Amino acid sequence: MSIYDSLNDMQQKAVYQTEGPLLILAGAGSGKTRVLTHRIAYLMEEKGVNPWNIMAITFTNKAAKEMRERVDQLIGYGSESVWVSTFHSTCVRILRRFIDRLGYDNNFTIYDTDDQKTVMKEVCKRLDVDTKIYKEKNLLGQISKAKNEMISAEEFYANSASDFRQRKVAEVYMEYEKRMRANNALDFDDLLLKTVQLLENDEQVLAYYQDRFLYIMVDEYQDTNTVQFKFVSLLARKNRNLCVVGDDDQSIYKFRGANIRNIWDFEKTYEEAVVIKLEQNYRSTQNILDAANSVIAKNTERKEKRLWTENGKGELIDFHHFDNGYEEAEYVAYDISKKVRKGQRRYKDCAILYRTNAQSRMFEERFIAENIPYKIVGGVNFYGRKEIKDILAYLKTIDNGRDDVAVKRIINVPKRGIGLASLSKVQDYADGRGIGFYDALKEAEEVPGLGRATAKITPFVTMIQKYRSKLGLVSLTDLLDEILEETGYVKELELEDTDEARARIENIDELISKLATYVEQEETPTLGEFLEEVALVADIDSLEEDSDYVVLMTLHSAKGLEFPNVYLAGMEDGLFPSFMTITSDDPMEIEEERRLCYVGITRAMEELHMSSARMRMVRGETQYNKISRFVREIPSDLFQHEIEKEKAKPEEKVGSYQVAKQAFRSKPMVGKQFTVTKAEKLSYVEGDKVNHRMFGIGQVLNITEGGRDYEVTVEFEKVGIKKMFASFAKLEKMS
Repeated sequence: MSIYDSLNDMQQKAVYQTEGPLLILAGAGSGKTRVLTHRIAYLMEEKGVNPWNIMAITFTNKAAKEMRERVDQLIGYGSESVWVSTFHSTCVRILRRFIDRLGYDNNFTIYDTDDQKTVMKEVCKRLDVDTKIYKEKNLLGQISKAKNEMISAEEFYANSASDFRQRKVAEVYMEYEKRMRANNALDFDDLLLKTVQLLENDEQVLAYYQDRFLYIMVDEYQDTNTVQFKFVSLLARKNRNLCVVGDDDQSIYKFRGANIRNIWDFEKTYEEAVVIKLEQNYRSTQNILDAANSVIAKNTERKEKRLWTENGKGELIDFHHFDNGYEEAEYVAYDISKKVRKGQRRYKDCAILYRTNAQSRMFEERFIAENIPYKIVGGVNFYGRKEIKDILAYLKTIDNGRDDVAVKRIINVPKRGIGLASLSKVQDYADGRGIGFYDALKEAEEVPGLGRATAKITPFVTMIQKYRSKLGLVSLTDLLDEILEETGYVKELELEDTDEARARIENIDELISKLATYVEQEETPTLGEFLEEVALVADIDSLEEDSDYVVLMTLHSAKGLEFPNVYLAGMEDGLFPSFMTITSDDPMEIEEERRLCYVGITRAMEELHMSSARMRMVRGETQYNKISRFVREIPSDLFQHEIEKEKAKPEEKVGSYQVAKQAFRSKPMVGKQFTVTKAEKLSYVEGDKVNHRMFGIGQVLNITEGGRDYEVTVEFEKVGIKKMFASFAKLEKMS
């Protein structure tokens, strides 16, 4: 029996279609990884293609690892030569070899978000940018967006002549790039952008990789942005054997720069393209799929497909409409505990998915109270912890002395008594000489006015130079041990003797284990490659499938995962979809939110629970929201219970809201004080139509006069019922 006989008809068709452009529209849970791996096997075994002539690209390390393992199992000998990698890892491999042609050293450093923020702070300080007006995070966001659209700093500057604010952003972009180059560093956007620039500007390099990769496969194609599309199209331009796999119904990363038109317009870009749909689902029950199909069908722009399965109907969807968020969290905790207690589920079978990170708090509180083990995916990345970043900064400085961010991070870690004034003098000297910060440290004796600080800087430089001289002579694990011993980093934590310090030591131990594993697995381990490997780790890669805990994560983080028992929490208009989406003039905004809901539903394999709350505290404001329109787009016969009809006005009952309201009226406010000027009379009365600057048009349901202010209840057309204080709401009566 052939390995291809286990595939369904459409999967076989996708495997056998090897020549020319191919678009595989793969619905959720339809076995796309299985198709890709069998396609690689078919190319090698049946078509005689060399493994090194095949490239498979995906987005996450987790997906790349899974694909690599499956290819190895299918093919065995020779499979290690197939290039299976993420976009970023692929680009790093190319740049490590050829980036010197763009004027960089090949041992460049990869900056994470924190490193970028450090550079941006220096840029804003140097350019005297008012960070109250131009937020550093927003500046980095605009630069990232420009890079994803392949707009260089020079082009950005040239296009900003008529806009004062954009000209300021352009100046920041120019200085940011200048400092990144001086530090011999690249951010994550650069990895793709510089690779495309290399391929566009160097015909020799482009020809080398076009001849190397005769067959190219791209997973999750709906998530590609402009620069990723350009990268793939350049590599495939000569041979045109490009197979892309994706699902436009799961395109949810517009905020990261993903361009859904890449998959929508594939047949326009490649007119000879073949399109194959994978609609048979192997993950979920038919009831879950029917719910997903009914929701996504409401989108007007999509490539038509409908998921089906042979798994059977399964259980109906469990929906609960609670009074508040506390009851919602209480029920979920109770339901999980009951299922585990009865042996029906393990903790790791359960996942709670929500629209915003803030929603995790109530679940955490309940899980702690109920002693339920849990993990939040998307919290602090292991490599983002202070102690890990400190140790990695030592390694980065040893590997690449031009990395000013790393050098400045550790110059006083542990404390060496080198003051800010001294460091400022070193920086001024470096700027004046046109050299890097570390090179200026090496010339400390020449820095004007440095004085006694020279004696503190010299031992630091000597230590770094000593470790540099040992590269290639001692093992990387021995090198790290020496650094920890000489700096006394761990000893300082031991002297603190606190739970936090002990946790930090455990993290350092984990880093040592990570380095040891890397050294064991690589034939010729290098410090640069190790730093590259840890720089490309994403949050989702920290999800340990063998550990028994409930997973809490946002819907965006859940893509690509599956769980037997899923809870979709906060299914309310105003929260999911968000009120910003509901009030947007762009209909495509609500369509992306609907795709996000589709992704959430299709994470469930056997059980799907959905919940909402009549009343929820958001940013300190009590909100009454309607049940999410996405819930109401699911046919009623798919639910275990009939969904109640919305009430025009919420029932007044004693609860957490009433307690909070009474506290507001009777107790003095603590903490941040607000000056409230109570109006003698409001310009509107109950029943009037009013306008709110954020929520839009609504009708006043109730006005209650308190000692400090008027409390106004309004039912808005787009975001539901809100309770607010008149002084803050600033409602305008509609004529």
